[in-house]
Amino acid sequence: MNGFTYDALPGRIVFGLGSSRTRLQGEVERLKSQRLLVIASRRDSALAIELTAPFADRVAGAFTNVRVHVPIEVAEAARSTARELQADAILALGGGSAIGAAKAIALENPLPIIAVPSTYSGSEMTPIYGLTSGQRKQTGRSPNVLPRVVIYDPELTFGLPAQISGPSAINALAHCVEAFYGPGANPVTDLMAEEGIRALVAGVPAVVAQPTDVEGRSKTLYGAYLAGAALAAAGTGLHHKICHILGGAYNLPHADLHTVILPHAVAYLTPAIPAAMARIATALQSNNAATAIYDLAARIGAPIALSAIGMPGDQLDTAAALLVEHLPVDLPRTLDIDSAKVLIADAYHGRRP
Repeated sequence: MNGFTYDALPGRIVFGLGSSRTRLQGEVERLKSQRLLVIASRRDSALAIELTAPFADRVAGAFTNVRVHVPIEVAEAARSTARELQADAILALGGGSAIGAAKAIALENPLPIIAVPSTYSGSEMTPIYGLTSGQRKQTGRSPNVLPRVVIYDPELTFGLPAQISGPSAINALAHCVEAFYGPGANPVTDLMAEEGIRALVAGVPAVVAQPTDVEGRSKTLYGAYLAGAALAAAGTGLHHKICHILGGAYNLPHADLHTVILPHAVAYLTPAIPAAMARIATALQSNNAATAIYDLAARIGAPIALSAIGMPGDQLDTAAALLVEHLPVDLPRTLDIDSAKVLIADAYHGRRP
């Protein structure tokens, strides 16, 4: 066996049906928070009020102006709110946008974060943050933004409609895939990613067919947890970097974008890392990882084409040039302009790899 380095990241995980109602107060008290800032979307604000009602005296205020890709103006507004309220901790409830806003605060002022995810984004498990300015999304890593506590409650995902659940789960699947070949990939992250893929593939079809399927929701959320944990240690690769560039430039929906791009990124990388892709395919119960991912997305009704999620058809060549300009060179397989044009065109038209 080859030598490896694995940095185990700190953090406390609470997983269980109903845990957001039975365990949240205790976790707030463990942090000794007296001035808690609650971050949630407007859609989730009523749920946030309900969950924090038992310890409302510890809540200093709320921030609900969250947006996908965390525009810098949203980050600054969230930071200003935290300063004005003299917050001593943050409760982030919801999807990646709410958790991203919490991370933006902690990046500048390292307050402890309690994350209660209601989607499968996986952001709650990583020290990765992203901020968008001038149509460019910049990402980075900082231990300050890693949530101190994560409460996983499958019950909170029951209300996610299929059109959100499916892409969100494929987004988690992308984390597992990239964990196999990210810069910090190692045997430990391989195990987490492989188990995560199996859980997601078993869970998401049931979730889309029956949103209140407890076993399906639990498996999918468990897979999302493993996906985030694996990606946090292994780091991101070609797929995530493509999505960050396109998402920031064209304001495309995060999970939908990952769903569309993933099979094409996998197909492009397969010749360069065949062993990793073979393990991914096996976990997907297939002999071809790229087509298995595409077929899974199609089967659950998730988007399979950039044209369906708001990508301008007259921007394909410009998008390809952006990828070549901004992608790093230390990837398993470099993306040149011709390859970028093919990948973008295939993804735009939703072609099966």
